[in-house]
Amino acid sequence: MRLTVLGCSGSVSGPDSPASGYLLEAPDTPPLVLDFGPGVLGALQKYADPVDVHVLLSHLHADHCLDVPGLLVWRRYHPVPAEGRALVFGPSDMAFRLGVASAESGGKIDDMSDTLDLRYLRDGGVIEFGALSIETRRVYHPPESYGMRVTTENGTVLAYTGDTGVCDAVETLARGADVLLAEASWTDSADRPLGVHLSGAEAGRLAATAGVGELLLTHIPPWTSREDVIAEAKAEFHGPVHAVSPGYVVEL
Repeated sequence: MRLTVLGCSGSVSGPDSPASGYLLEAPDTPPLVLDFGPGVLGALQKYADPVDVHVLLSHLHADHCLDVPGLLVWRRYHPVPAEGRALVFGPSDMAFRLGVASAESGGKIDDMSDTLDLRYLRDGGVIEFGALSIETRRVYHPPESYGMRVTTENGTVLAYTGDTGVCDAVETLARGADVLLAEASWTDSADRPLGVHLSGAEAGRLAATAGVGELLLTHIPPWTSREDVIAEAKAEFHGPVHAVSPGYVVEL
């Protein structure tokens, strides 16, 4: 399995990165993009034909999904028509939320079913996708949000927190993973609200508690110090720690 970072800026696009988007590729498996935030469609074109990809959305905050309408336009209006529909896995309200974002005018909802095949996530569900098995669990974030555990046929595991505060679900997903892709949106402070995001220290503690092989930090907003977040994580987790950037590739 190969993970390619398309975008990793937290909450908004950054000066050097699109918002959240991660391309997963595996043998005998169609390309799958985890999250599809602003700028991801453009970055994706460096690595794959957008007409070939499918999408898994962790949640429907704008920074994780708002290039899906662009993908719909690509598939619907490209001079070479797409064959079939792209699978889009996501939360229970995505037909409405994405349909509003794609509509021609205010008050309308685009019926995307000609182009996208929407599949809905559930807590504790498992998606069998080509050679990959993907477990999804509800995590601690304001809207309906999911973290995921991606397992290859040979047992290699990538865990992705999505956006979350500290919770049992994300610890379960991360347990024993070869690679943990963890958001770390801010530095550690007692005045941070609960159930929104992880700090660098919390991401490091999660990696240590779960016994992961490697910690990759992501979703760092432009206003948060990458260096401080990395230092916090390294103080808690003594395995490999790296803050990803667009184009970063991991082979699992």
